[in-house]
Amino acid sequence: MVVEREVVIPNKEGLHFRPIMQFVDTAQRFAADVTVKCEGREADGRSPMELLMLVATHGTRVRLVADGDDAEAALEALSALIESGFGET
Repeated sequence: MVVEREVVIPNKEGLHFRPIMQFVDTAQRFAADVTVKCEGREADGRSPMELLMLVATHGTRVRLVADGDDAEAALEALSALIESGFGET
């Protein structure tokens, strides 16, 4: 099952290394493959370097795509993490 959701990066510093590692840690808890799409670029949700290359700053819209049996649960957890501002807002 493929599930998609769009979220906005709310934290002031955007996706820098600490929130990226939180995202990767959360994505790794699920079997579903996670892809993050941003302004024509995409990254594996388990790859810190690929996520860093998205250059997702404050206010950037990103599309989360999960594919697998627990895709809905994965996107629920990842969306909640992003919307919380990674504990920075």
